[in-house]
Amino acid sequence: MKLIQFDEVKNIYEYEKIRKDFREKAIAGKKQRRVHFGDKMTLVFENRESVLFQIQEMIRAEKIITDEGMKHEIETYNQLVPGENELSATLLIDITEKSMIKPVLDSLVGLGKDSLYFQIGEKKILSTFDEGQGDDDRISAVQYVKWKLTGDDKKNLADPKQTAALVCTHPNYTRMQELTTIERAALVQDLVESN
Repeated sequence: MKLIQFDEVKNIYEYEKIRKDFREKAIAGKKQRRVHFGDKMTLVFENRESVLFQIQEMIRAEKIITDEGMKHEIETYNQLVPGENELSATLLIDITEKSMIKPVLDSLVGLGKDSLYFQIGEKKILSTFDEGQGDDDRISAVQYVKWKLTGDDKKNLADPKQTAALVCTHPNYTRMQELTTIERAALVQDLVESN
């Protein structure tokens, strides 16, 4: 997918004029790309629209009014835009009780490409995690994850007869979540737009 360009991003004043409709559309798009993955994880698959929405909301929340500040947000969030033949997601580790944040995150140290993958058809597609989101003894509650697909992977994702599931084999969190028809269709569309 094409990266977000500076001239696509509206200043705070202009964004407020369109925010209601833009926000409703972005939230509807995210709903189709949100996969609840057991009781502790949610993945939100990203595309240009979701990333542009995130940029606009950050500029609004942080009251960023300089071109330099806006460019910084664009550069930061453009890392979430999927590349060609790629899926990109924000992985949220869901912890609602403050007292459980550290124990839950500590229990998930080591979550990475070998323990979280996409199963499409018979093939395991390993994850690529953003390296800045954890290390050997800690993990962030927000992770950025990508998967690189081949032409066959894309065909199998579009084929309802083939399996399409997220799988986690971490010792402390083992789950498999099949994608719904709606989720699959949204990801197939994103892959078409990434070329």
